[in-house]
Amino acid sequence: MYVAPKESVNGGVWLRLLAAFLITAMSAMIREASDEATLGQIIFWRSAIAIIPICIYMAIRGDFPAALYTSRPGAHFLRGALGAAAMAFSFISLAYLPVAYAEALGFLGPVLTLPIAAIFLGERITLWLIAAVTLGFAGVIAILWQGMTMPGEGALIGIAAGLGFAGLVAVYRVYVKTMTRTESAATISFYFALFTTFVGLATIPFGWNSLDLYATSVLIGAGLLGGLAHIAATESMARAPVSVLAPFEFTGLVWAVVFDFMLFSTLPGLPGWIGIIAITLAGLMVIIPPERLFRSRLTI
Repeated sequence: MYVAPKESVNGGVWLRLLAAFLITAMSAMIREASDEATLGQIIFWRSAIAIIPICIYMAIRGDFPAALYTSRPGAHFLRGALGAAAMAFSFISLAYLPVAYAEALGFLGPVLTLPIAAIFLGERITLWLIAAVTLGFAGVIAILWQGMTMPGEGALIGIAAGLGFAGLVAVYRVYVKTMTRTESAATISFYFALFTTFVGLATIPFGWNSLDLYATSVLIGAGLLGGLAHIAATESMARAPVSVLAPFEFTGLVWAVVFDFMLFSTLPGLPGWIGIIAITLAGLMVIIPPERLFRSRLTI
């Protein structure tokens, strides 16, 4: 029987920071491959390859194949459906927008997570957390303003998809938090990757492109990073309240700007830099206070 890990704010925060980096690196790879691969191909490779690190993770923990057992197949199906839709929206956004702008839209998710977590999980939202996430949200708005002033071809499609992604993220992260009480991170990650692999395969009748070695390698890398990121993110939610982890999600935006510059030779303008500073300060507001400011209570 699976026993949920004890809550550890510090451990959850470090895992969330790692997940933010891995997810952003994966997003940069998806952006790179989006010119060659179809949406269905991206979903397939991202999901199928992710199964490899997930199974290795199970084996290292001594949980393979026992972790494949679940008493909640319906919960995994619903989580898979929500996650697959969010994944599709995210990849569409990345196809039309720079990584930083696509990530900025996604960062609306943690902001929307706070009221959902308070309502459905009984988490106590402190004024300090509200101030931190509000500052982070203001930073996202600054980044988004930059993107709106330079729309580019298909930018509205990317923005709409990004908003859809943010809304779904807010819902399924709270749902995953409830699942971590009875299901391990490896089990949740495995069945999500398996579900979305079949979703990707189901798009074959709509046409797949012929990919060269470089595009295939990039997609394989995205899948490996995605699997590791999913494990880290799920483990973080099992150890710390969703409301505490939310501000740390914003650190991914800094990595997004780095990847945009290194891979695509683009940098944000003044509003973008203002947004990055605001988002960084939001994370520091949660790190610096005494531990009591991090605490929130779950109603079981």
